[in-house]
Amino acid sequence: MNRVQFFKQFMRYPGATCAVTESSGELADLITDTAELSQAAMVVEFGPGTGVFTEKILEKISDNTRAFALEVNADFIKATQRRCPQAVVYRDSAVNVARYLKEFGVETCDRIICGLPWACFPKELQNQLLDTIVEVLEPGGKLLTFAYVHGLFLPAGRRFRKCLSSRFKSVTATRIVWQNLPPAFVYCAER
Repeated sequence: MNRVQFFKQFMRYPGATCAVTESSGELADLITDTAELSQAAMVVEFGPGTGVFTEKILEKISDNTRAFALEVNADFIKATQRRCPQAVVYRDSAVNVARYLKEFGVETCDRIICGLPWACFPKELQNQLLDTIVEVLEPGGKLLTFAYVHGLFLPAGRRFRKCLSSRFKSVTATRIVWQNLPPAFVYCAER
């Protein structure tokens, strides 16, 4: 999917996409390196978009690691599957992740890599998604998600950071990826 097509998705679904272009390769490397994917048994991706993170996930997981993604936008699913034909992507909301984990014969995962636009979500949806994550992430498991630097100054961005801190035993932030548009960093939240 090119930049014009991506921007059209933003214009069509601004509350769900919340980004004007796909994430950079630098951000994808940072989020997947921070996740320490070679040590993971079950990886779930929320909101793969065009598959930038998905591609890196599949490169960095071990042969024994299982992985799938959940995406609500059918056009993004097609883009992810074009980029990563071997990826397993379901069209559904991340709040339904437990259903898909059961299809893999498990109830929990040890990594969640998330491309969802947290700062665009209302408080109720942020809470519902975070409660779901806490339910399916095993103790010691990690949620990796990114935030735009300018989001730190928005009420929803500040609220999201507090929500993370209230639910996880540790929350750290990485360096800023200035090459990303807009600049972003990664939160690593450990259960």
